[in-house]
Amino acid sequence: MKQIIRILFSGIIGGITALGLVELEAVGAITVPTEQGILRLLYVNKEIIVFIMAFALIYMTIGIPISQKIANKIESALSKYPMQEILMYIIGLAIGLGVANMVKTAFALEKAKPISNIFIVLLYLGLGCFGIYLVHIKKEEIKGWISKKGEIIQPSHIKLLDTSVIIDGRILDIIQTGFIEGKIIIPSFVLDELRHIADSSDSLKRNRGRRGLDLLNELKAVKNISVEILDIDYSELDEVDSKLLKLASQLQGKVVTNDFNLNKVAKIQKVQVLNINDLANAVKPILLPNEELVVTIVKEGKEQEQGLAYLNDGTMIVVEGGKKYVGTTIQVLVTTTLQTSAGRMIFAKVNQKV
Repeated sequence: MKQIIRILFSGIIGGITALGLVELEAVGAITVPTEQGILRLLYVNKEIIVFIMAFALIYMTIGIPISQKIANKIESALSKYPMQEILMYIIGLAIGLGVANMVKTAFALEKAKPISNIFIVLLYLGLGCFGIYLVHIKKEEIKGWISKKGEIIQPSHIKLLDTSVIIDGRILDIIQTGFIEGKIIIPSFVLDELRHIADSSDSLKRNRGRRGLDLLNELKAVKNISVEILDIDYSELDEVDSKLLKLASQLQGKVVTNDFNLNKVAKIQKVQVLNINDLANAVKPILLPNEELVVTIVKEGKEQEQGLAYLNDGTMIVVEGGKKYVGTTIQVLVTTTLQTSAGRMIFAKVNQKV
């Protein structure tokens, strides 16, 4: 986009230069003989060289910064809307301009009089804007019609992976089982954070970062799964989580994470989240009161006479009266279960020693 804007801006500067030469020639400031070649023309008319150099200097000092600012603003404006909506607006504009062209032809309007020229310009502007406005007020209905035809991927099928879920590693198995469908997107700023972690001087962080990068390579090799590294960044934002939520809001996609704080912030900003920990808790077996379990007490609990045990999936069991059984395997009875976003906790009491 930035390159396109710069090329267009260069064309505008070049056009202004050409018009300036025409005006200078019209007032007699320079002479442009048509019979001479371009080199001879530039040699004879040194004013042209000075004029072109002046415009080149203006473009280098003012034009390039202005073109960069224009490109950034246009890119920022376009990034607020999904590509699906942008295409619909373009189609609406094309339809409006097409109708304007047919109206002009039907009334045999010619660019002979100033009034006709003004009317033609207003006609194109009015019907072009009307086409965009019509698409804007009907875009949800158009999206629904397109989804029935199955021609465009729905935004809700877009999944954005954050750094924590990539390092965690379980996302690969979940995708391979088919529980997550649609397009998988890894933003470039998430990839940069992974690389930064992989280059850390801390050995633990370095290993986690490298494991995340290895997982991405495995993920891209999975068949029937579309994985895209999206080259995008938001320089005005510092935190990766803030960038990820902004991108998800613009793409109308879902963030896949196991970060508890990111989950809470996403809910505030009305961004849909798929929490891996919530999924893991949901598939854990349900334990009812008075159900018997055989567990090994591994350590003492925080409260007096409590003992702690763990299931194979990591669920913690708080056993009342289990302190004296630390290091032994006993049978317990489930009393209550507590479900939180951080995980599931089971409370039990000693039944009998095994």
